[in-house]
Amino acid sequence: MSSAILSYAGWAFLPGLVTGWLQSIYYGTTIRAGEPKPQPGSPRYQKHRRAIHMIVIITYLFYTLYEADYWVRQKGDFYQDLGLSPEAGEKAVKSRFRRLAALYHPDKISTEDPVAHSAAEAYFVNLKSAQDTLSDPVKRFAYERFGPDVLKWQHCKTIRDYLVTGIQTSSLPLYAGSGFFLGILSFTSYLQWGRFWRYLALASLFILEYHTITRPYYPPILTKVFNPFLRTFTAHAPLVPFQLVLLARKATFTLFIAFSQLGGLFPQPLPTSTTTSTPHDLQQLARLEGIAKTTEVEASRLIALEMAPFAGDESGQKELRGRVKEWLVNNTIRNDPEVRDAMGRAMGKRRLGAPAGARA
Repeated sequence: MSSAILSYAGWAFLPGLVTGWLQSIYYGTTIRAGEPKPQPGSPRYQKHRRAIHMIVIITYLFYTLYEADYWVRQKGDFYQDLGLSPEAGEKAVKSRFRRLAALYHPDKISTEDPVAHSAAEAYFVNLKSAQDTLSDPVKRFAYERFGPDVLKWQHCKTIRDYLVTGIQTSSLPLYAGSGFFLGILSFTSYLQWGRFWRYLALASLFILEYHTITRPYYPPILTKVFNPFLRTFTAHAPLVPFQLVLLARKATFTLFIAFSQLGGLFPQPLPTSTTTSTPHDLQQLARLEGIAKTTEVEASRLIALEMAPFAGDESGQKELRGRVKEWLVNNTIRNDPEVRDAMGRAMGKRRLGAPAGARA
């Protein structure tokens, strides 16, 4: 829970701070000295900030996924502890354990060094737990799907027992809580952008996890995509199903937060009106539309009538337009009180520096 809170805090504050720094650096490197920079709030400034913020969010998204993968690799699994691949059989597991036990048995470490002896005992206990778990088909099935938590489920004896316990303690609380939370948000004005994609991501995660924990074989996306890619291009150890589920959960949670950050970068649709038009309103609208069309036709007819004496006379039409323009400026614009006040203030400023006899 604490890691989730820290992750959310990072998503809430870091992208905004980094965006501001990067935008300042961008303007410092692309705008020459003496040239004006876009002012905050201007369309150009907002466009640049939106693009930089989107790049920062996507970069932080990939970093969070890398951090989750690093945490999974640090935790390791029983196959890595024994130095085996997930395809290793029971005989290979026992043979490997005997070889490691002969090398790292606590009896070979002197008791005069309590720290080294305690570390050797802890390592040997971990190897013994790995051998006991991977040698038992039922425990191995449960471990590959639910991770080291199955070591605490001492009451489980069959695959069904492990499945029921794993779903009740891990899967059910996650999906019930997430579904309830998304349902509550659906009835509020928060996190409306990307709501469909949140539901789709949660449903995809549920299908992946359900398929992973209920099938007797590894999911094809793991055996045909991820593990072959990791073996071919990286030194990453092959993933076990429970590690795939952990990474998928982390990715889904990260996407939820990324959607909330990206939502502010796109224009929100206007809320639709819930009121319905009555027949009387529709009649009034139709009447107004008819009046507007009639007025437009009458105005066009009057203009054509006034221009009839100048038909075919381009010079006369040009002079008429000039006179009309002059009349509009003199009788409409200049008679406006605000325009006259502005012109008076401008003329007053010009007369301040004039000679005494010319100020009148």
